[in-house]
Amino acid sequence: MTRLDALYLDHGQSPWVDNIRRDWLEDGTLSELVARGVRGVTSNPSIFAKALTATNAYDEAIRSLGSTDPEHVFETLAAKDVQDACDVLAPVYEASKRELQAGVRRHTDGFVSLEVSPRLAFETQATIDAAKRLSGLVDRPNLMIKIPATKECLEAVSAVLGLGINVNVTLIFSIERYGEVIDAFVEGVARARRAGFEVENIASVASFFVSRVDVAVDPQLPKDSELLGKVANAQVAAAYELYLERFPSGESFSGAQVQRPLWASTSTKNPAYDNLLYVNDLIANETVNTMPDPTLETFYESGSFTRSLLEDASARSATSSLLKKLPSSVSLDDVTKKLEIDGVNSFISSYEEILKTVSEKIATTK
Repeated sequence: MTRLDALYLDHGQSPWVDNIRRDWLEDGTLSELVARGVRGVTSNPSIFAKALTATNAYDEAIRSLGSTDPEHVFETLAAKDVQDACDVLAPVYEASKRELQAGVRRHTDGFVSLEVSPRLAFETQATIDAAKRLSGLVDRPNLMIKIPATKECLEAVSAVLGLGINVNVTLIFSIERYGEVIDAFVEGVARARRAGFEVENIASVASFFVSRVDVAVDPQLPKDSELLGKVANAQVAAAYELYLERFPSGESFSGAQVQRPLWASTSTKNPAYDNLLYVNDLIANETVNTMPDPTLETFYESGSFTRSLLEDASARSATSSLLKKLPSSVSLDDVTKKLEIDGVNSFISSYEEILKTVSEKIATTK
């Protein structure tokens, strides 16, 4: 049994990989990762941009499409990658469905995420329309549509879930917004039930971004502060406490799956910190940690199961209480609002870079 297997079987946390590439699908890399214990895949515009520029694996597909519309070409390429990745993860998905039906777990697993265009992050109806289109294009039961947790898209989350579509709510930076995301999920499930969908089949995760919080807060703290490198994990502890409050352990959620918290942005940005600071310390039942492949490899080789700040109630409470020690000069509300805006803008920038790269490839692969 690998460390990734043990993470899920012994601790209830699902390791997902935060990367997707056409060459991984063609050379068996993703299948090998799944065999080693990976239980899901996430993607975003930055990841696709890197994949497009780092490999020529897409050149033939671009040529065969014969389109000069870069957005159409990109969407088609991304949908194909996600479709194939869903097929690789299908055995995990089916096995997890059996666990759900047997009452072993309160959730399913084996999902691959595809994000709506970040250009739509502040447009409710356009996001709903894009989610419906992408869901139909991929046409796999273990697809998750990623929707940003902006104020404007909370209604889109409820609406898309209400259509029976799995949703990964991304770019969550604050406890307040996480609470609103849970509300949107509960409303979405209620809509799905009223519409006649089997709510047991609808899955969702709430992607709480971690390391970027320390990157933003650390420079505002005194150089000798006990909070350096600890605020991000303190927020995670508070988020997990909220999850346990809203979805009490051992209780069913009205015949539906629970919406699991997902820890995202878990690679360590500060080289002075432990490179598994946002992995070893954040192990918890009914959660997901989506890791970039280098972080995933590090955990696979040397991950620890004795450091979690979340599994023990007293450790979790002590960690979340660190937020009360923030000096008055640091506004976590201001920090997280800026991180949300910066996150959306970063994804938009990556998306524009993708379209530029696709345009260049269209021009050179005729």
